[in-house]
Amino acid sequence: MQPTREQSVDGHLIRTYDGLLSQPEIEALTVALEEGEFVRNEVARPDTSMFRHWALNIPLEMAAKLPVYRPTIDAAAAFAQSLHYEIYRCYCNYASYGDMLFTHTDCEAGERDLTALWYVAPNWEVEWGGETLFFNSNLDAQAVVSPRPGRLVVFEGVIRHVGRPPNRICFGPRYTLAFKLKSKS
Repeated sequence: MQPTREQSVDGHLIRTYDGLLSQPEIEALTVALEEGEFVRNEVARPDTSMFRHWALNIPLEMAAKLPVYRPTIDAAAAFAQSLHYEIYRCYCNYASYGDMLFTHTDCEAGERDLTALWYVAPNWEVEWGGETLFFNSNLDAQAVVSPRPGRLVVFEGVIRHVGRPPNRICFGPRYTLAFKLKSKS
């Protein structure tokens, strides 16, 4: 499995993949998420707990049936071939114009966890925003991934990052389907 692009921040890898899903698969996944019962209980960090955002937790048994599951497992296996990764959480973030999203990490320093993030929308315009920004240890943005339909980005969970909400001219949500993976050496 070859990434479309590789970047790194402070020596931590970010891999982007395109073309892993067909347009009908992207559309079907979007429709399924639109029917989900999102709850506004997700927080980026403990100090930002007053700013909750929408998320839909997906049971792992159901996640294993999604068309994104196998490509996620394959991308994780290719990430660090000396490690084995297991999915421990799957959920979908929902962000719309005006939401406040904060920078965060997905694991503690020294851990080898991965995050696999799918951008789910049948189309996305560059003017709508919604990019994911990755920051170095000086909190300076060093890498960016645009939310193209069906795109997968896999990165080390220790990288500080933030998903930006859509701009005012975007009237739909920005869905990101997240798989959290723990290393099992």
